[in-house]
Amino acid sequence: MVLRVGPVHMGEMTTGVIDKPGETEAAVRRGFALGFGAYLVWGILPLYMKLVAHLPLMEVIANRILWSVPLAAIVLVWLGRTADFKAALRSPRMLAMAGLTACIITMNWSLYVWAIAVDRTIETALGYYINPLVNVMIGALLLGERLNRVQTAAVALAAIAVAILTYENGTLPWVSLALAITFAAYGFFRKTLPIGPSQGFLLEVMILAVPAGAYLVWLIANGTDHLVSGTGFDTAVLLGCGPVTAVPLLMFAFGAKALRLSTLGLMQYIAPTMVFLIAVFVFNEPFGTAQLVAFGLIWTALAIYTWSTLRGK
Repeated sequence: MVLRVGPVHMGEMTTGVIDKPGETEAAVRRGFALGFGAYLVWGILPLYMKLVAHLPLMEVIANRILWSVPLAAIVLVWLGRTADFKAALRSPRMLAMAGLTACIITMNWSLYVWAIAVDRTIETALGYYINPLVNVMIGALLLGERLNRVQTAAVALAAIAVAILTYENGTLPWVSLALAITFAAYGFFRKTLPIGPSQGFLLEVMILAVPAGAYLVWLIANGTDHLVSGTGFDTAVLLGCGPVTAVPLLMFAFGAKALRLSTLGLMQYIAPTMVFLIAVFVFNEPFGTAQLVAFGLIWTALAIYTWSTLRGK
Protein backbone atom coordinates (compact mmCIF):
# COMPACT_ATOMS: atom_id res chain seq x y z
CA MET A 1 0.00 0.00 0.00
CA VAL A 2 1.34 3.40 -0.94
CA LEU A 3 0.14 6.92 -0.47
CA ARG A 4 -0.74 8.79 -3.60
CA VAL A 5 0.07 12.44 -3.82
CA GLY A 6 -0.96 14.76 -6.60
CA PRO A 7 1.19 17.55 -8.11
CA VAL A 8 2.87 20.17 -6.05
CA HIS A 9 4.21 23.44 -7.84
CA MET A 10 6.02 24.55 -6.25
CA GLY A 11 1.61 23.78 -6.35
CA GLU A 12 -0.85 21.68 -4.70
CA MET A 13 -0.88 18.39 -2.95
CA THR A 14 -3.72 15.92 -2.86
CA THR A 15 -3.52 12.65 -1.04
CA GLY A 16 -5.29 9.36 -1.12
CA VAL A 17 -4.50 5.74 -0.40
CA ILE A 18 -4.48 3.19 -3.16
CA ASP A 19 -3.62 -0.49 -3.14
CA LYS A 20 -0.94 -1.64 -5.52
CA PRO A 21 -0.20 -5.24 -4.67
CA GLY A 22 1.79 -5.64 -7.87
CA GLU A 23 3.95 -2.59 -7.32
CA THR A 24 7.51 -3.54 -8.14
CA GLU A 25 10.71 -2.26 -6.67
CA ALA A 26 11.62 -0.95 -10.11
CA ALA A 27 8.45 1.14 -10.20
CA VAL A 28 9.28 2.63 -6.80
CA ARG A 29 12.81 3.46 -7.95
CA ARG A 30 11.40 5.05 -11.08
CA GLY A 31 8.95 7.04 -9.01
CA PHE A 32 11.73 8.20 -6.71
CA ALA A 33 13.85 9.28 -9.68
CA LEU A 34 10.96 11.24 -11.20
CA GLY A 35 10.01 12.89 -7.91
CA PHE A 36 13.61 13.70 -7.03
CA GLY A 37 14.17 15.05 -10.54
CA ALA A 38 11.12 17.30 -10.26
CA TYR A 39 12.40 18.86 -7.04
CA LEU A 40 15.86 19.31 -8.57
CA VAL A 41 14.34 21.21 -11.49
CA TRP A 42 12.35 23.40 -9.10
CA GLY A 43 15.54 23.92 -7.10
CA ILE A 44 17.52 25.30 -10.04
CA LEU A 45 14.55 27.22 -11.50
CA PRO A 46 15.87 30.58 -10.15
CA LEU A 47 18.86 30.22 -12.50
CA TYR A 48 16.47 30.06 -15.45
CA MET A 49 14.29 32.85 -14.13
CA LYS A 50 17.37 35.09 -13.98
CA LEU A 51 17.70 34.61 -17.74
CA VAL A 52 14.31 36.31 -18.23
CA ALA A 53 14.73 38.89 -15.46
CA HIS A 54 15.37 41.66 -18.02
CA LEU A 55 12.02 41.01 -19.72
CA PRO A 56 8.61 42.42 -18.66
CA LEU A 57 7.04 40.30 -15.94
CA MET A 58 3.64 39.90 -17.61
CA GLU A 59 5.21 38.81 -20.88
CA VAL A 60 7.23 36.15 -19.07
CA ILE A 61 4.14 34.84 -17.27
CA ALA A 62 2.07 34.87 -20.48
CA ASN A 63 4.72 32.80 -22.27
CA ARG A 64 5.06 30.50 -19.28
CA ILE A 65 1.34 29.77 -19.50
CA LEU A 66 0.96 29.57 -23.27
CA TRP A 67 3.85 27.20 -23.97
CA SER A 68 2.80 24.86 -21.16
CA VAL A 69 -0.43 24.04 -23.03
CA PRO A 70 0.94 21.95 -25.94
CA LEU A 71 3.24 19.91 -23.72
CA ALA A 72 0.49 19.20 -21.18
CA ALA A 73 -1.92 18.29 -24.01
CA ILE A 74 0.57 15.92 -25.67
CA VAL A 75 1.17 14.11 -22.38
CA LEU A 76 -2.57 13.77 -21.72
CA VAL A 77 -3.24 12.36 -25.19
CA TRP A 78 -0.27 10.00 -24.87
CA LEU A 79 -1.65 8.69 -21.58
CA GLY A 80 -5.11 8.28 -23.09
CA ARG A 81 -6.76 10.27 -20.30
CA THR A 82 -8.77 12.70 -22.37
CA ALA A 83 -12.23 11.44 -21.31
CA ASP A 84 -12.11 13.07 -17.86
CA PHE A 85 -10.75 16.24 -19.39
CA LYS A 86 -13.58 16.45 -21.93
CA ALA A 87 -16.10 15.90 -19.15
CA ALA A 88 -14.52 18.72 -17.14
CA LEU A 89 -14.87 21.08 -20.10
CA ARG A 90 -18.64 20.44 -20.06
CA SER A 91 -18.97 21.18 -16.33
CA PRO A 92 -19.51 24.86 -15.43
CA ARG A 93 -18.66 24.13 -11.79
CA MET A 94 -15.43 22.39 -12.77
CA LEU A 95 -14.46 25.27 -15.05
CA ALA A 96 -15.21 27.81 -12.32
CA MET A 97 -13.08 25.99 -9.75
CA ALA A 98 -10.26 25.50 -12.27
CA GLY A 99 -10.47 29.21 -13.04
CA LEU A 100 -10.06 30.00 -9.36
CA THR A 101 -7.05 27.72 -8.90
CA ALA A 102 -5.55 29.03 -12.14
CA CYS A 103 -5.77 32.61 -10.87
CA ILE A 104 -4.18 31.67 -7.55
CA ILE A 105 -1.25 29.84 -9.11
CA THR A 106 -0.73 32.74 -11.54
CA MET A 107 -0.35 35.08 -8.57
CA ASN A 108 2.16 32.67 -7.08
CA TRP A 109 4.14 32.37 -10.33
CA SER A 110 4.13 36.14 -10.89
CA LEU A 111 5.41 36.92 -7.41
CA TYR A 112 8.07 34.22 -7.68
CA VAL A 113 9.41 35.49 -11.02
CA TRP A 114 9.35 39.11 -9.81
CA ALA A 115 11.13 38.31 -6.54
CA ILE A 116 14.00 36.58 -8.34
CA ALA A 117 14.29 39.43 -10.86
CA VAL A 118 14.67 42.01 -8.05
CA ASP A 119 17.18 39.94 -6.03
CA ARG A 120 14.81 38.68 -3.34
CA THR A 121 15.40 34.98 -3.99
CA ILE A 122 16.13 34.25 -0.32
CA GLU A 123 12.61 35.37 0.49
CA THR A 124 11.19 32.88 -2.02
CA ALA A 125 13.13 30.08 -0.32
CA LEU A 126 11.73 31.14 3.05
CA GLY A 127 8.22 31.20 1.60
CA TYR A 128 8.41 27.60 0.44
CA TYR A 129 10.05 26.51 3.68
CA ILE A 130 7.14 27.83 5.74
CA ASN A 131 4.49 26.53 3.34
CA PRO A 132 3.98 23.21 5.21
CA LEU A 133 3.39 25.15 8.42
CA VAL A 134 0.94 27.45 6.65
CA ASN A 135 -0.90 24.33 5.48
CA VAL A 136 -1.18 23.24 9.11
CA MET A 137 -2.61 26.64 10.07
CA ILE A 138 -5.12 26.55 7.22
CA GLY A 139 -6.26 23.13 8.37
CA ALA A 140 -6.78 24.49 11.88
CA LEU A 141 -8.49 27.72 10.86
CA LEU A 142 -10.66 26.56 7.95
CA LEU A 143 -11.16 22.85 8.54
CA GLY A 144 -11.32 22.82 12.33
CA GLU A 145 -8.35 20.49 12.62
CA ARG A 146 -6.80 20.42 16.08
CA LEU A 147 -3.10 21.10 16.39
CA ASN A 148 -1.15 18.81 18.66
CA ARG A 149 1.59 20.15 20.90
CA VAL A 150 4.37 19.46 18.44
CA GLN A 151 2.56 21.19 15.59
CA THR A 152 1.75 24.15 17.82
CA ALA A 153 5.42 24.43 18.78
CA ALA A 154 6.48 24.34 15.12
CA VAL A 155 4.00 27.06 14.15
CA ALA A 156 5.10 29.16 17.14
CA LEU A 157 8.76 28.95 16.07
CA ALA A 158 7.80 30.02 12.56
CA ALA A 159 5.85 32.97 13.99
CA ILE A 160 8.89 34.02 16.03
CA ALA A 161 11.04 33.84 12.88
CA VAL A 162 8.59 36.11 11.04
CA ALA A 163 8.60 38.53 13.98
CA ILE A 164 12.42 38.69 13.92
CA LEU A 165 12.46 39.46 10.20
CA THR A 166 9.73 42.04 10.65
CA TYR A 167 11.72 43.78 13.38
CA GLU A 168 14.95 43.64 11.37
CA ASN A 169 13.43 44.94 8.11
CA GLY A 170 10.81 47.22 9.58
CA THR A 171 8.09 45.45 7.63
CA LEU A 172 6.53 42.02 7.33
CA PRO A 173 8.40 39.56 5.06
CA TRP A 174 5.43 39.87 2.74
CA VAL A 175 7.05 38.14 -0.23
CA SER A 176 7.65 34.97 1.78
CA LEU A 177 4.21 35.09 3.39
CA ALA A 178 2.42 35.78 0.11
CA LEU A 179 4.19 32.91 -1.64
CA ALA A 180 3.42 30.51 1.20
CA ILE A 181 -0.23 31.60 1.45
CA THR A 182 -0.95 31.48 -2.30
CA PHE A 183 0.86 28.14 -2.54
CA ALA A 184 -1.23 26.74 0.32
CA ALA A 185 -4.46 28.24 -1.03
CA TYR A 186 -3.81 26.65 -4.42
CA GLY A 187 -3.43 23.25 -2.79
CA PHE A 188 -6.54 23.79 -0.64
CA PHE A 189 -8.81 24.69 -3.57
CA ARG A 190 -7.16 22.29 -6.03
CA LYS A 191 -8.48 19.42 -3.94
CA THR A 192 -12.00 20.36 -5.07
CA LEU A 193 -11.22 19.37 -8.65
CA PRO A 194 -12.15 15.67 -8.94
CA ILE A 195 -9.81 15.01 -11.86
CA GLY A 196 -6.25 13.80 -12.10
CA PRO A 197 -3.21 16.07 -11.81
CA SER A 198 -2.34 16.07 -15.52
CA GLN A 199 -5.96 16.81 -16.52
CA GLY A 200 -6.23 19.53 -13.90
CA PHE A 201 -3.00 21.19 -14.96
CA LEU A 202 -4.04 21.23 -18.63
CA LEU A 203 -7.44 22.64 -17.73
CA GLU A 204 -5.85 25.45 -15.69
CA VAL A 205 -3.30 26.47 -18.32
CA MET A 206 -5.93 26.31 -21.09
CA ILE A 207 -8.12 28.72 -19.14
CA LEU A 208 -5.15 31.01 -18.54
CA ALA A 209 -4.04 30.70 -22.17
CA VAL A 210 -7.03 32.75 -23.36
CA PRO A 211 -5.95 36.06 -21.72
CA ALA A 212 -2.25 35.15 -22.04
CA GLY A 213 -2.58 34.53 -25.77
CA ALA A 214 -4.59 37.70 -26.30
CA TYR A 215 -1.97 39.71 -24.43
CA LEU A 216 0.89 38.27 -26.50
CA VAL A 217 -1.00 38.92 -29.77
CA TRP A 218 -1.49 42.53 -28.66
CA LEU A 219 2.21 42.90 -27.88
CA ILE A 220 3.22 41.40 -31.23
CA ALA A 221 0.76 43.61 -33.12
CA ASN A 222 2.30 46.67 -31.47
CA GLY A 223 5.85 45.48 -31.98
CA THR A 224 6.55 45.64 -28.25
CA ASP A 225 6.99 41.92 -27.68
CA HIS A 226 10.23 40.01 -27.19
CA LEU A 227 9.01 36.67 -28.53
CA VAL A 228 8.93 37.69 -32.21
CA SER A 229 10.51 41.13 -32.19
CA GLY A 230 13.25 40.41 -29.66
CA THR A 231 16.64 38.77 -29.97
CA GLY A 232 17.09 35.08 -30.66
CA PHE A 233 18.09 34.63 -27.02
CA ASP A 234 14.89 36.29 -25.79
CA THR A 235 12.78 34.10 -28.08
CA ALA A 236 14.52 30.94 -26.89
CA VAL A 237 14.19 31.65 -23.17
CA LEU A 238 10.54 32.68 -23.52
CA LEU A 239 9.72 29.49 -25.42
CA GLY A 240 11.54 27.54 -22.73
CA CYS A 241 9.32 28.97 -19.99
CA GLY A 242 6.64 26.42 -20.87
CA PRO A 243 8.75 23.27 -20.50
CA VAL A 244 10.44 24.45 -17.28
CA THR A 245 6.94 24.94 -15.88
CA ALA A 246 5.20 21.82 -17.17
CA VAL A 247 7.96 19.19 -17.11
CA PRO A 248 8.66 19.14 -13.33
CA LEU A 249 4.95 19.22 -12.55
CA LEU A 250 4.29 16.23 -14.78
CA MET A 251 7.39 14.40 -13.51
CA PHE A 252 6.17 14.83 -9.96
CA ALA A 253 2.61 13.80 -10.81
CA PHE A 254 3.78 10.49 -12.28
CA GLY A 255 6.56 9.83 -9.81
CA ALA A 256 4.45 10.48 -6.72
CA LYS A 257 2.11 7.60 -7.50
CA ALA A 258 4.72 5.08 -6.41
CA LEU A 259 6.02 6.93 -3.36
CA ARG A 260 4.93 7.16 0.24
CA LEU A 261 3.73 10.48 1.63
CA SER A 262 6.58 10.42 4.16
CA THR A 263 9.11 10.22 1.33
CA LEU A 264 7.49 13.14 -0.48
CA GLY A 265 7.30 15.07 2.78
CA LEU A 266 11.09 14.92 3.08
CA MET A 267 11.65 15.57 -0.61
CA GLN A 268 9.73 18.85 -0.51
CA TYR A 269 12.63 20.54 1.30
CA ILE A 270 15.06 19.83 -1.54
CA ALA A 271 13.84 22.70 -3.74
CA PRO A 272 13.85 25.55 -1.16
CA THR A 273 17.24 24.39 0.12
CA MET A 274 18.70 24.58 -3.38
CA VAL A 275 17.03 27.96 -3.94
CA PHE A 276 18.50 29.21 -0.66
CA LEU A 277 22.00 28.04 -1.58
CA ILE A 278 21.76 29.60 -5.05
CA ALA A 279 20.54 32.89 -3.57
CA VAL A 280 23.43 33.11 -1.11
CA PHE A 281 26.35 31.61 -3.04
CA VAL A 282 25.45 32.30 -6.69
CA PHE A 283 23.35 35.48 -6.57
CA ASN A 284 25.29 36.82 -3.55
CA GLU A 285 22.16 38.13 -1.85
CA PRO A 286 22.78 39.55 1.65
CA PHE A 287 22.29 37.10 4.49
CA GLY A 288 22.90 38.64 7.89
CA THR A 289 22.56 37.56 11.50
CA ALA A 290 18.82 38.23 11.69
CA GLN A 291 18.20 36.10 8.60
CA LEU A 292 20.41 33.36 10.01
CA VAL A 293 18.47 33.29 13.28
CA ALA A 294 15.12 33.35 11.46
CA PHE A 295 16.08 30.55 9.09
CA GLY A 296 17.47 28.56 12.02
CA LEU A 297 14.10 28.81 13.74
CA ILE A 298 12.30 27.79 10.54
CA TRP A 299 14.59 24.80 10.03
CA THR A 300 14.04 23.77 13.64
CA ALA A 301 10.28 24.12 13.21
CA LEU A 302 10.37 22.00 10.06
CA ALA A 303 12.49 19.34 11.76
CA ILE A 304 9.97 19.16 14.62
CA TYR A 305 7.03 19.10 12.22
CA THR A 306 8.59 16.43 10.00
CA TRP A 307 9.50 14.27 12.98
CA SER A 308 5.93 14.51 14.22
CA THR A 309 4.56 13.61 10.77
CA LEU A 310 6.84 10.60 10.36
CA ARG A 311 5.84 9.33 13.78
CA GLY A 312 2.18 9.77 12.87
CA LYS A 313 1.44 11.98 15.86
